[in-house]
Amino acid sequence: MKRLDQLNLRQLRALKTVAEERTVSAAANVLGLTPPAVHTQLKNLEEIIGAPLIERESKDHAVLTRHGRALVRAYDEMRATLERTIVQLNALDSGRAGSVTLGVVSTAKYFAPGIVAMLGQEMPDLAVRLIIGNRGEIVEGLERGAYDLCIMGRPPREPLVDAVRIGPHPHVIIAPPEHPLAARRGLAPSDLVDERFVLREDGSGTRLLTERFLAEIDEDRPVARIEMSSNETIKQAVLSGLGIALISAHTVAYELSVGRLVALDVAGLPILRSWYVTRSEHVARTQAADRVQDWLVKNAPRFLPELPF
Repeated sequence: MKRLDQLNLRQLRALKTVAEERTVSAAANVLGLTPPAVHTQLKNLEEIIGAPLIERESKDHAVLTRHGRALVRAYDEMRATLERTIVQLNALDSGRAGSVTLGVVSTAKYFAPGIVAMLGQEMPDLAVRLIIGNRGEIVEGLERGAYDLCIMGRPPREPLVDAVRIGPHPHVIIAPPEHPLAARRGLAPSDLVDERFVLREDGSGTRLLTERFLAEIDEDRPVARIEMSSNETIKQAVLSGLGIALISAHTVAYELSVGRLVALDVAGLPILRSWYVTRSEHVARTQAADRVQDWLVKNAPRFLPELPF
């Protein structure tokens, strides 16, 4: 029988670090321990669990077994819960009624600070912690239970989440004002086949949407592509004439309003998606999170950027 009272965080952290660093020696260096000390922690953990946790495929490469992966998932969830609890305790120590950890996809970072500012004015008894990441990072955080609430586009299939729509999320194709297609009206998607598209990195929700759009127009030959790591870099690339880009209109609202960029008039665009506030079904609901979720649903017109179309 597995004894939970024999487990400790040091053992689980050692297992997690070995999984990340792929060798015991590298993990020991990160942890500030000797390799024999890490070996001992892993051996004790395997004895408690009663099963191997690491299978060594080669001398320099170790991967987790099924039992090991399950333990690391549990460790990640436990750390996330403890981190959120520390935030809540700090809020109580400062005289506040509660705290909310809000995860936000990077596309929403253009209006998320405004949300925090408004909440600070209207709910001064709450502490709001903002964490920004790409879609893959936010979904991974949902799996770990790292957030009370998340703002994102399409909700994930896994983990299971409660999702409530908070507002529209249009996507447009942007180009510099001097682009040959900028003044044309009624463009067909096929008119873009000779253009180079600037894409976000893998794991981005915008990247997924762009790939779907390109799949509809590059049947005969591949469309030229170049990858950038952020929306800001994409905007600069488009301004510099490196290509055009399918992007959230909310990330370029300012540039469109002052004429630094234009939204091409393409049939079927803008692509209309939605913003959602989501929460993991496995994270305990709090009154503070309920208040913030209700506020987000009711106040989207106040914080979503105005668009010039």
